[in-house]
Amino acid sequence: MRGIAFIGGEGPAETVCRRLAGAACLVVAADSGLIAAEKAGIRPDWIVGDMDSLDDPGRLDSYPPERVVRYPCGKDFTDTELALKLLWEQGCGEAWLFGGGGGRTDHLLAIRSLFERDPSPDRWITGREDIRRLGCGGRLDFPGTGGGALRGISVFPLGAGPWKAESLGLKWPLGGLAWDRGFFGISNEAPEGGFSVSAVLGDFLILSPLI
Repeated sequence: MRGIAFIGGEGPAETVCRRLAGAACLVVAADSGLIAAEKAGIRPDWIVGDMDSLDDPGRLDSYPPERVVRYPCGKDFTDTELALKLLWEQGCGEAWLFGGGGGRTDHLLAIRSLFERDPSPDRWITGREDIRRLGCGGRLDFPGTGGGALRGISVFPLGAGPWKAESLGLKWPLGGLAWDRGFFGISNEAPEGGFSVSAVLGDFLILSPLI
C-alpha cells in the first residue's frame, strides 16, 4: 500500500498533487502540510504534528478528533518523521513526501538524511524536483515527456557502500564510475528525454526535474 505525506515547504502544484495522489491509498498531512493538501482538494486521512506552523487551527475542526494526532512543540521528532511513522504503522509499504522544498537548509538536510534510514521514504517531490530512492538490485525508469532532452539529472550514493550503477539514456553514463563516500554525479542529461538507472551495488538517490 502506498502512502503520501504532505509536509511543510515548497511542494508540487495542485494539479501535480492531484495527479500523483490519485495512486495513493493513505494520505497524511504533517502540520502545515494540511494547507497544501486542502489547496489541492485532497482531504487527508490523518493529520499529525505540533501544529505550530498551521495558519488557522480552525482547519482541524472538520476532521474527526481521533484522526488528529497532536504532539508538544518540544517533541524529539520532526513532523515529517511523525508522518512517515504513521504511514508505516498503518501498513504502507511505500511512502512519498510532497513538499519540503526551499526554506531552511537544516530542514532540507534533515529530509535528505531520512533516505539513509531503514525504513526510508521512497520518493520526495518538491516544487521542481522528483527525488527517488533506488535500492540495491533495483532499477528506475524515467520515460520522459517526448519533448526533447531532460536536463538537471543528479545521482548521489546512499549508505555505506560499496556502490556500482549502470544507466541507459544518459549523456554521461554511470557505468564504470568509481563511487565513494562523498562522490556524486550532478547535472547529467537525457538527450532523448527518457532514461533508466540500475543499482548494481549499494543504494542511490536519483534527482530529476519534476515533469
